[in-house]
Amino acid sequence: MKRSPQFVGMICALAVAALHVQAQEHRSREHDTTSGALSGTLAAARNVRVKLDMGSVVLRGGSQQNIDYAVHAHSHSSDEDDRRILGAFRISSSVKGDTAWIGAEWQGGRHGFSGEFVINIPRDTESVRVETGGGWVEVTGVSGSVGIETGGGKIHVDDVGGSVDVQTGGDAIDIGKIGGDLKLETGGGNINIASVKGKISATTGGGNVVILSVEQGAVIEAGGGNVDVKHCSGKLKASTGGGNINLGDIGGGADIETGGGSIRLTSAKGRVGANTGAGSIELYGVPSARVETGAGGIKVKFINTGAERTDSMLETSAGDITVYIAPDVAMSVRASVDLGNGHHITSDFPDIHIAGEGDKWGPRALSAEGKLNGGGPILKVRTTSGDICILRAKQ
Repeated sequence: MKRSPQFVGMICALAVAALHVQAQEHRSREHDTTSGALSGTLAAARNVRVKLDMGSVVLRGGSQQNIDYAVHAHSHSSDEDDRRILGAFRISSSVKGDTAWIGAEWQGGRHGFSGEFVINIPRDTESVRVETGGGWVEVTGVSGSVGIETGGGKIHVDDVGGSVDVQTGGDAIDIGKIGGDLKLETGGGNINIASVKGKISATTGGGNVVILSVEQGAVIEAGGGNVDVKHCSGKLKASTGGGNINLGDIGGGADIETGGGSIRLTSAKGRVGANTGAGSIELYGVPSARVETGAGGIKVKFINTGAERTDSMLETSAGDITVYIAPDVAMSVRASVDLGNGHHITSDFPDIHIAGEGDKWGPRALSAEGKLNGGGPILKVRTTSGDICILRAKQ
């Protein structure tokens, strides 16, 4: 059958157009496999649970009535294997009873891509829990409790009305305002906390800890970083393997220990225990204290805080000790210098009597003893090699 030249030309043009459309469709599918986004909506629920094989999460509480989420994934490579991995990205979401569930897994591998979940929920959600195998997590604006666990990534939590429990395998934790108790742990990152109305339990394997305000006490453990607490209304326990500890106003007692750093405390209402392997210790405004350093100076100011006063002890192997005693404090003082040659004991109080033993050619021990305001709990002050100075504190 004979075809006209016009008909043949039309057939060729249609074929070229079809090939062009197929190429465009192929490029569109190729783009979708290297960068994609998924989204969905769920009815509001009392509890929200998010569980991911891996990926980052941003969860925000707000005025919306439902739960909505968007997932953004980006491949780090354009080869065919990575496109298949991203194509195996699976999202599941449902509401079962009073709990909304959002989950994600990558079928076929975990390498070559990153994912970010952005989730918006009603602010009055009673509890939120986020688990991810690896990625940073941010949760803000929730009136209930929050729990977070990530295999490795930064954590940021702020504006939460209930208790918070967070854990990361190895990165920084940043906390804003929390209305309940706070428990957190990182394998090796810094911890920064702004304000907590409940109690704090904080542990880091190797970072610094900074707390601006906590209302009901704190327990802090740092593997080797510094600890800095500005204000604590309750009891405080702080320890670090080898950093400095700097504490502000403590509303209760304090137990402080560092393997080799210095310790400084502005004031405490209760008894203070302070110990360092090698560093100076300064406590200003305490009712009683037990203080020991392997090598360093000691300064302690004793005042009446209204708390029960007990016996105190200040001891250093090599360093000077300075004691300030408020005029209204009643105590019995016993002080000694083991190796007194070249050292002195001095006192502002005439009721404290100073004596020396031994001769000027050999080791000479120094001692002092006396009762202030009729006597009271015993204060023992001892240095192996150093000066002791007992001063009247200014009000």
